[in-house]
Amino acid sequence: MGQSGYTPSRENLAARQWFQDAKFGMFIHWGVYSRLADGEWVQHSRKIPVDKYEWLATTFNPAKFNAADVVGLAKAAGMKYITVTSKHHDGFAMFDSKVSDWDVMDRTPFRRDVIRELAEECRRQGLTLFVYYSQLDWHHPDYPSQGTAGQIPGRQRPGNPSFPRYLDYMDGQLRELFSGYGPLGGVWFDGMWDLKDADWRLGQTYNLIHELQPKALIISNHHLAPIPGEDVQTFEQDLPGNNSAGFNTTTIGNLPLESSATMNGSWGFNISDTSFKSTTELIRLLVKAAGNNSNLLLNIGPMPTGEVQSEAATRLHAMGVWLQTFAPSIYGTRGGPITPRAWGVTTQRGNLVYVHVLDWNDPSLAIPTLPRRVQSARVLKTGDPVHFTETPAGVVLLLPRHGTDDADVVVELTLADGTGE
Repeated sequence: MGQSGYTPSRENLAARQWFQDAKFGMFIHWGVYSRLADGEWVQHSRKIPVDKYEWLATTFNPAKFNAADVVGLAKAAGMKYITVTSKHHDGFAMFDSKVSDWDVMDRTPFRRDVIRELAEECRRQGLTLFVYYSQLDWHHPDYPSQGTAGQIPGRQRPGNPSFPRYLDYMDGQLRELFSGYGPLGGVWFDGMWDLKDADWRLGQTYNLIHELQPKALIISNHHLAPIPGEDVQTFEQDLPGNNSAGFNTTTIGNLPLESSATMNGSWGFNISDTSFKSTTELIRLLVKAAGNNSNLLLNIGPMPTGEVQSEAATRLHAMGVWLQTFAPSIYGTRGGPITPRAWGVTTQRGNLVYVHVLDWNDPSLAIPTLPRRVQSARVLKTGDPVHFTETPAGVVLLLPRHGTDDADVVVELTLADGTGE
């Protein structure tokens, strides 16, 4: 299964390194489902028949959507890339598809290609655009009824369903995306888990994408160990290997890593979900992801007007302010030499190790032995020196006094250069 014999191109390997350095991205779940303000699974959860759901598109006219504002918000938050739903499980395409008329250009009064506007704006503002694409499809008549699609009333239509024919349709839309929208960062697949035993013909699909854009990264949210042809391993609502969500794999491969997360409990806009994480919680989520050698893909679910909820925008701006000071401890780093602990995590770039103290109230912190001796230690926020003592068991840091509202106390350690010092 997968793209047998896949050898990443030089451009692809460079893109993987860029991805690992980027560390922070914006996830956007947005489609006609936002009209019902009850999340992206609303068609399934409310058992809305296909013909009734199609009516939603005729009312979708997000006149206040502004790609420059959305991309600008991501940039202000310190995000380096955006992953947006080009087609979710309801099968509705947020781009001008020629292999289907179930799309934003043909079925809505809005008649604007959302993916094109975001792709062009990302290029203008220096961010990279990835497209989310659902392999699962509740709308297409050739998608099998054995999965969740079979629970959608009125989905079966005249004719003989053919899964290979559906996969041809899917590949046709992917060809449109990767040949008609300029350079993309890659694709974020979702939904393969719906038909676990099906032949998804991944080799053909992955080869198509890599041939059209060798630099593009293939990311699949299948909750499995990496499959040949994939370039990033992603974990939904979880840190790599933890499986606190209950459906992710605990296997961590050798690919770049990403953790996706919601700000509240919903991916798509849900007017009744007010359980937003605090700015401190979101900052610590980013820090923990980096300490686990992973990116954080943080979600927003725009309203049916096209605007971003104020609760999300406010938190994203605050994260951007935090990153203005603490950026060196996040961007371009890898998971540090000390595995994640109850008190926090470490990140590393070259001979600099960043100790992120997230939950520790004592004035001193003992950390395990580091690969090389410590030359100096300082508080990243202020530059003030930190007293430290090296012992056979490790290093003891005398932490600075800090306020209870500090999301993260970061101590920067400079290690010896390894030349015998």
